[in-house]
Amino acid sequence: MKNREKIRAQVKSRFYYLFWGAATVSVFIGQLYVGTGYRSFARSLNRIFDTIDVEVHKGIPDIWDHPNIIPLADYHK
Repeated sequence: MKNREKIRAQVKSRFYYLFWGAATVSVFIGQLYVGTGYRSFARSLNRIFDTIDVEVHKGIPDIWDHPNIIPLADYHK
């Protein structure tokens, strides 16, 4: 009877390590998949951003377009 309990415990132990080993490998592969997708997404966004030219004005009047307007000192901060 003792031998059967030892064999059963060893089989259970082997199953335990196989299960958690497979779970670890599957999580690792999932992380690689998500990371690859994120990298591809970032590259496509960078391509889009590289093609767009955006000019931002913060409400500062342009003196050359409007020579009669003198900007206040607060605008230059």
